[in-house]
Amino acid sequence: MEQHRNEVFAPIDIDHVLERVAGGNETEVYRSDDHRFVVKLKGELGSRDAQAMLADARRMQQAARRFAACLGQRHAIPTYFVLSRDSKGFVHALAIQPYLANARVLAEIDWQMIDPAQRRQIGRDLRHIIARAVECLFRTGHLPDLYGRVSANPAERQRRKQLRYLPERIWSFLVKRTILHSQNLMLTGEQPPRLVLIDYDEVRRHPLYRVIYFLTRLVLFGRDLVVIWWRLERRAVRELRSNTST
Repeated sequence: MEQHRNEVFAPIDIDHVLERVAGGNETEVYRSDDHRFVVKLKGELGSRDAQAMLADARRMQQAARRFAACLGQRHAIPTYFVLSRDSKGFVHALAIQPYLANARVLAEIDWQMIDPAQRRQIGRDLRHIIARAVECLFRTGHLPDLYGRVSANPAERQRRKQLRYLPERIWSFLVKRTILHSQNLMLTGEQPPRLVLIDYDEVRRHPLYRVIYFLTRLVLFGRDLVVIWWRLERRAVRELRSNTST
């Protein structure tokens, strides 16, 4: 893992050095030295105006609480925000969450190594999460991101935003990134394990973009319900019946 030093980490780390553990579409994710917390930093959203960042942090906190309430306590984790100034004088809203030791994002799970009964339960939980997300959209006008993307570093993230990568990004969005390849849903290491959402950002785009995005997501949710049934529940039931008969 890479070590990063920045004064922006001062509220959570005395030497301002944290370990980078992941990166997403807009966010860099770091882990505290004691492995108790993750710190999420949106480097591109920094501002020299502390009042503007305070208002932005309050909006992000409201969105996090909204999505956590929509999904329910079993599938959510708390998110806290603090303002901090980085080495260049820009103010950032740091998102702080508990570090989920031994948890795995769905995209990294080998489903053949998961017990059939557990796969069947995960399938039920995924269907429940999708239903709660759809309910959230129609009730609040906002939709949690159950999928997410991964980036190796900020440079790669910026490079993939170039126009020449647009066809690949559209193909990934529409075809490759099913909910079983989610980067935003994690399976915890506790017993019994839980599925939890770790990203509580709202879509910060033009209203027309949001409408198109949400409508597309609704269609893809239908696709994913079929994927869940086929990849998890159908196979799990067949294996359970086979084990019972033998």
